[in-house]
Amino acid sequence: MNRIFAPFAAVVVAIGLSQCAPQNNMQRDAGTGAVLGAGAGAIIGHQSDHTAEGAVLGGLIGAGAGAAVGANKDKQQGR
Repeated sequence: MNRIFAPFAAVVVAIGLSQCAPQNNMQRDAGTGAVLGAGAGAIIGHQSDHTAEGAVLGGLIGAGAGAAVGANKDKQQGR
């Protein structure tokens, strides 16, 4: 479990720190969605003994949803 969790935690921290750079709404919301989705996916996946798979799937779904929300915000702001 620790062999999977440690690299995953490093990726989550790296994504979180990347949010410090100036970005448009789509980029920022995609990163936020990925982090939140990965966390939620890991929690849900842990319930069925598939923590890593849940984290990856949750991160992908969260990134897609966050990018869609951010793109809509950018469109409304005329960026």
